[in-house]
Amino acid sequence: MNILALDTAGEVLSLALDGESGLWYIEADAGSRHSELLMECIDTLCKRADIAPSNLDRIACMKGPGSFTGLRIGFSVAKGLALALGIPCTAVPTLDCIAHPLSFCSGIIVPAIDAKKGCFFTALYRKGKRLTDYMDAAPQTIAEELARQQLTGEETITLSGCGADLLSSRLMPDFPGRINVDTNARKGSAKELLKIVKGTIMSVDTSAPMEDTTALQPVYLRKSDAELNAKK
Repeated sequence: MNILALDTAGEVLSLALDGESGLWYIEADAGSRHSELLMECIDTLCKRADIAPSNLDRIACMKGPGSFTGLRIGFSVAKGLALALGIPCTAVPTLDCIAHPLSFCSGIIVPAIDAKKGCFFTALYRKGKRLTDYMDAAPQTIAEELARQQLTGEETITLSGCGADLLSSRLMPDFPGRINVDTNARKGSAKELLKIVKGTIMSVDTSAPMEDTTALQPVYLRKSDAELNAKK
């Protein structure tokens, strides 16, 4: 099965393609240039893997939260390809993908995306299980949620995602000696998205109806500045 995964939720654009010839990956510090680079990266990845786009079996993208513009671009491309090729499109929560490679770690895992305005998109995880709702929260609120988890012994708090460094500086005074930042915090999460989707496919009845691609929508957690300004 040939599966293409797109991570456009943050400044780092990443794509992963799993096919018969192996796993192929591209990552670029795209900033706000996702719309310029995404189709070119898809074409490059397919050529490297020697897979024609028409031979893709599934597309996956980030569900959010994340960059408003990035998520919209990712959804537009993923849904467009899926509809054109008649294949399923799967969307997975961004924070789940960021936390996924740290599921083996002890203590609390905190994926963090800088949401600006002094807040972060985040959730708390322990051993692969999400403990809280997805949040758009200030550091003090996140600290309060962490305190409720009652860390014991040598348990630590490991932060990952593009907002990890910034959030760690805000949390250190409340949790001295317990804060770690994942060394891969700034990397894209297309590989993790791919792993989650493959795991989901293996556990689902393949005879079930195909997902309704047209019904897929991003999760933003907050309104965009344009929407907020329009109401003033």
